[in-house]
Amino acid sequence: MVKAKHDIADLLSIMAALRTPVTGCPWDLEQTYATIVPYTIEEAYEVADAIEREDFNALKDELGDLLLQVVYHARMAEEDGEFSFDDVVGAICEKMIRRHPHVFGDEKERANVDLDGLWERVKAQEKSAGQSGSDPKGSESVLDGVPHALPALLRAVKLQNKAARVGFDWPSMEPVFDKLKEEMGELEEAVAGGKPRSEDIAEEFGDMLFVVANLARHLQLDPEDVLRRANGKFVGRFNRIEQMLAVEGRTPNDSNLEEMDQLWNKVKSEERAKDVEPS
Repeated sequence: MVKAKHDIADLLSIMAALRTPVTGCPWDLEQTYATIVPYTIEEAYEVADAIEREDFNALKDELGDLLLQVVYHARMAEEDGEFSFDDVVGAICEKMIRRHPHVFGDEKERANVDLDGLWERVKAQEKSAGQSGSDPKGSESVLDGVPHALPALLRAVKLQNKAARVGFDWPSMEPVFDKLKEEMGELEEAVAGGKPRSEDIAEEFGDMLFVVANLARHLQLDPEDVLRRANGKFVGRFNRIEQMLAVEGRTPNDSNLEEMDQLWNKVKSEERAKDVEPS
């Protein structure tokens, strides 16, 4: 009999059934932490996409898909004798309470907590006490703790933020702009033939992107977010070009760059006109 409403216990039972040898799902039984990771990352991006589109129906579903990833990894860990889903919940509850003494502490703690830099101070205390889940080898680099699997632009910003906390940062945006111009010049030279190997071009391009991430940080922008929005804008405008051509029974394959560029500018003009229309 199907329950009218399910809860987390049902989801845990479903995952256990999927992973039960012989009677479970052959595909689910074959999976490992490594094979599931791409799905975990993909689901996180789909959550971000639903939020960007303000589609709360989709957000509900995508959050469920992301929760399934947590349950999946926890189930495999339990099978390996490492930890259970309850341990995951317990660990995050303890961490959130520990990192918010101004909310969960006693009256004296709440009154005396210095909120400026509190999160980082608590994280540093956790690291020294071995509580934060950081590198068990005890590496002491300032840049430790930034996951390699993060999107590259986001990881660049996090690395730069860590370096900035110990004073390795430009005091204003002006030298960042200067550095960006410098890197763009070096890339241009490499492309023009100043650098003989494609690896050199790739290196210069990477340097330029790293500075772009730094500029985003100084502007207090999330480069992944603004690039995602730029992607959405490009898709919307190009779709409009396709619609304009379709009215004439044509596709982009039947057009050319000059015509599509003119249509692109027309789409931009339409957008500007909408922006100034009275509500």
